[in-house]
Amino acid sequence: MEVQIPSEAFLRTIDVHTILPQQEPFVMIGVLTHFEMNTSTTETEITASNIFVDNDLFSAFGMMENIAQTCAARVGYYNKYILHKDVQTGVIGAIRDYRIGSLPPVGSIITTRVDILEEIFGMTLARAVVTFPRQDETVVAATADIKLAIKEDNQGLQET
Repeated sequence: MEVQIPSEAFLRTIDVHTILPQQEPFVMIGVLTHFEMNTSTTETEITASNIFVDNDLFSAFGMMENIAQTCAARVGYYNKYILHKDVQTGVIGAIRDYRIGSLPPVGSIITTRVDILEEIFGMTLARAVVTFPRQDETVVAATADIKLAIKEDNQGLQET
């Protein structure tokens, strides 16, 4: 199926609560900024009230959840705007090579890019990179490979 790539302007109008199974205070993405079948990108402002902020830094746990929710936003957008289906719940099957470069401070706007490496046997393998600007440079906050599956109608796991 050929899918038209939506504009960033359109994506920024979408309330992420409508494409994620998570709800406050556990929403760890701010806005979906890019969608293609094999790539999605989100932006998130780190606020002091975020449950994963400790000592004014966004924690490694928060970044992992941000990565998982960026994957979920990709699936949620596809389901809602292309297939016209409900939001589905995902399951993290594995996390590999999770590396922390630098914890983003409160006030940072992190960008999370997820690239799909493979989809096979109902599982999706993706590579994620979380970055944020600091002065005149882009800092890599975290990288990871993540394996996910999506539950469909509570009847087992289906391919994303």
